[in-house]
Amino acid sequence: MIDTFSGLPFGRTQTLREVAASAAGEYLLLYTGNNHLEMGMFACERMIAIAEDTGADMLYADHYRLVNAPDGSQIRKRHPLIECQKGALRNDFDFGSVLVFRTGSFRRAVAQMDVDYEYAALYDLRLRMEKIVHINEYLYTDAETDNRKSGEKQFDYVDPRNRDVQIEMEKVCTAHLKRIGAYLEPDFKEPDSCGLGGTFPVTASVVIPVFNRLRTVGDAVESALSQECAFPFNVIVVDNHSTDGTTDLLSSIAARDPRLIHVIPERNDLGIGGCWNMAVHHEMCGEYAVQLDSDDVYSGPDTLQKIVDAFRQQKCAMVVGTYQMTDFQMNPIPPGIIDHREWTEDNGRNNALRINGLGAPRAFWTPLLRTINLPNTSYGEDYALGLRISREYRIGRIYDVLYCCRRWEGNSDAALDVEKVNANNLYKDRIRTWELEARIRMNDGQ
Repeated sequence: MIDTFSGLPFGRTQTLREVAASAAGEYLLLYTGNNHLEMGMFACERMIAIAEDTGADMLYADHYRLVNAPDGSQIRKRHPLIECQKGALRNDFDFGSVLVFRTGSFRRAVAQMDVDYEYAALYDLRLRMEKIVHINEYLYTDAETDNRKSGEKQFDYVDPRNRDVQIEMEKVCTAHLKRIGAYLEPDFKEPDSCGLGGTFPVTASVVIPVFNRLRTVGDAVESALSQECAFPFNVIVVDNHSTDGTTDLLSSIAARDPRLIHVIPERNDLGIGGCWNMAVHHEMCGEYAVQLDSDDVYSGPDTLQKIVDAFRQQKCAMVVGTYQMTDFQMNPIPPGIIDHREWTEDNGRNNALRINGLGAPRAFWTPLLRTINLPNTSYGEDYALGLRISREYRIGRIYDVLYCCRRWEGNSDAALDVEKVNANNLYKDRIRTWELEARIRMNDGQ
């Protein structure tokens, strides 16, 4: 009733054709791992029963994972997964290592594949599945194959060593967007023609939201204040009720340099996005709002000038730069320079629905930002804004290193547990779902 296939290069289109030709049962199971697999009691029967009940084309399940303990032994830990929604377009979406397909649906999808891929065939296959069901029951046990921390995995898609893989994944995603009516042609509005504008006290404002970063925020502020520009600028720090001495430090800097605007919100319900909204709507905010995290520093005194020049030269509403990963002492660390060279003028805003971030530092044209605003969250708010802006406007790019992203034990994304990773991914997938639906409606003229 169910055929099992394992140990095969499922990323190759030819492999999937061979599986489709040889499958004899009504269902087929692909094991994409290469290590230990132990199916739970009646697990296959359970997955088939749910497929019959729901009419699913593809199913995946929560499971247990064997991980290495400090003493060298292995312990069994729960590995929950998340729902695969319409906007779950990441090619690294975690389905686990056991995938069950209705054989007829599998064959139909493979028959529709008209490009031979070496790496992206399984991604292509799952995007063609009409109904994917997540079984939130722990149905099998496999072994951990990637022991890196979450903060080390998140940059794999910009690693030059993975470039051939990413090119294929982008082609698959772009073809999918065209099939469902969400693809956007490279036609952009220009900021000067959108009817927004106004007068501003300075040309640019560096925006730094902060909460309890006494150890790092002083360096961030000083690197911003040390910018050398041919225009007036200021630094707006939104201090979200710090309790560790950050507030006193900022007050002392503001007392000697009036360019530092130290804002303490009256509200107590603000995330990072909400802090950004406060800064952008502040009467002292400049025409361009430029991001700097409280952990990080600009790479030199010319960063702000380069960003403003890019706005004017590239006629864009948002600019994204390049950064260098460093340790706390500013020594370069892997993966090194994060430049997002996968971005292209023609397809960047489509491929943005597949990847999990657009890069940094980010800067925005304030008049537009005041009409859109950021989600009041502390994760994904910048990604949501970038997708929204790219729906209509060009995003400019700078491939010079503009700031140093310092990794230390206090980074919020350095080592997340699976529940937090899932929550973050679920939210970004939701952002993508909303944006996907908006683009379909826009293409339909709604």
